[in-house]
Amino acid sequence: MAHAFSKLGMAAALGTLLIAGGMAGCSSLSTDHVDCNVVKLQTESGRSDAEIASAIGASVKDVAKCHGTEKSGNKTSDAAIPSDY
Repeated sequence: MAHAFSKLGMAAALGTLLIAGGMAGCSSLSTDHVDCNVVKLQTESGRSDAEIASAIGASVKDVAKCHGTEKSGNKTSDAAIPSDY
């Protein structure tokens, strides 16, 4: 009987992990996040912020946020270069 409960517990833990992982993955599909690499490529090809926003289903304001300083991790790219140079 204890062996059956052990298997049931393992199955419940695995199911919980799958559900939690699925929910975490779905958060990346929300519309409040814009892929700035896509915006950069589209801007270089001559599209306006309004056209890009319409194409990716985001707001013009969210697209405009991508035009700031490029980021690398938690630092700006300018801060990645030592000031000694």
